[in-house]
Amino acid sequence: MPNPDHYKAIVIGSGQGGNPLCQALANAGWKTALIEREYIGGTCINVGCTPTKTMVASGRVAYVAGRGKDFGVRAGRLRVDLRKVRERKRAIVKLFREGSQKRLENTKNLDVIFGTATFSGPKSIHVQLKNGQRRALTADFIFLNAGARPTVPPLEGLSKVPFLTSTSIMELDKVPEHLLVLGGGYVGLEFGQMFRRFGSRVTIVQSGEQVLKGEDADVAQEVATILRQDGIKILVKTKAESVSRKGTRIRLQVRTGGKSQSLTGSHLLVAVGRTPNSDTLDVTAAGLATDDRGFIKTDSKLATSVPGVYAIGDIKGGPAFTHISYDDFRIIRDNQLENGDASIAGRFVPYTVFIDPQLGRVGLTETQAREQQRRIRVAKMPMSYVARALETDESRGFMKAIVDAGTNQILGAAVLGVDGGEIMSQIQIAMMGKLPYTVLKDAVFSHPNLAESLNNLFNHFVNE
Repeated sequence: MPNPDHYKAIVIGSGQGGNPLCQALANAGWKTALIEREYIGGTCINVGCTPTKTMVASGRVAYVAGRGKDFGVRAGRLRVDLRKVRERKRAIVKLFREGSQKRLENTKNLDVIFGTATFSGPKSIHVQLKNGQRRALTADFIFLNAGARPTVPPLEGLSKVPFLTSTSIMELDKVPEHLLVLGGGYVGLEFGQMFRRFGSRVTIVQSGEQVLKGEDADVAQEVATILRQDGIKILVKTKAESVSRKGTRIRLQVRTGGKSQSLTGSHLLVAVGRTPNSDTLDVTAAGLATDDRGFIKTDSKLATSVPGVYAIGDIKGGPAFTHISYDDFRIIRDNQLENGDASIAGRFVPYTVFIDPQLGRVGLTETQAREQQRRIRVAKMPMSYVARALETDESRGFMKAIVDAGTNQILGAAVLGVDGGEIMSQIQIAMMGKLPYTVLKDAVFSHPNLAESLNNLFNHFVNE
């Protein structure tokens, strides 16, 4: 191994936190190296948000086309060309990825290195380059943005069947006849509904009491109702016991309570969570502390147990969202380059589940607020009360907001409805500005936009 090259900063992983961070550091005059194992852009651009939401859009078109007669529009026989869906997805990913890579490679003071990084000490890195050579690097600061990958559970027989993950399912060129989905989180639900709209039979198996385990029970139940209306079979409180292959079919043995049954499908999607890529970094060589799942432990300013080493994005655990990774970047930038005192303490964690209709969520759930023994009021209104939803025949779901009974501040909201993520974001802005709910209740919104539903939502406090 030759003598190491020294940098002021090394960023490992080019995800949605790592990319802007290495550019900001380099633009501030820091000699910086970005190490990327495979593709610029990380999970979001390559196998996460960008490709999945591109395919969700195709599923939405198929759904609307199939409902044409409801709007007085009649068309011919519906057919989904999954190769074309995949081609469109790949083209958009390529556009985003190449644009990001070009910007990085044109950044002064920044070296982009493609290879696999492992720690050889607290501030030293070995890189196995794609051409077979190795490089040694050292740095004053190291920032880890190495992300996570789909979890493969220790399910009996799984290693012997051709199962799919959230990455490989997007490379199918034919619509599955019957897709079995293991996991009722947002990944399983998004893909389940998507492929149902493409024409697959879909069965979702969830071990917990409800899909979307972090949501209030009424929200989760309504999501399940909507998916069942779309023809998806959902089994809750159901544990997968084993999986096997019978010819070209996959057999999943499950147990609900004391009753065992066998599910047979053409494809199996395993969507039971994410595993951090800390194991590929040899973090023990650096002395980095991890939790029992391998996520790197950080404090509120994203510092690890090793001085000068920080972790951002999915590898540190917590909410695995692109916007959280990007906010992690802003915290590091403010503290390292602008003498700030930023932290993750108290930040909002909004998110949208891109089923259709969308589920937008921010702040406390009703369950969390009651566990904290807060005095609250709960506003809840069905989307069938929203003029725009009725006019577009998209009236499934409901809106729900949690309000502090003393201050009238909005503590949280869930919007399950057409463009639910956008409506949630408007509520979030009010929360960020510490506006009482009465401001939204009495605001003048353009008619007949979805936003005016906020006038009526706060006229529907339950149990009062």
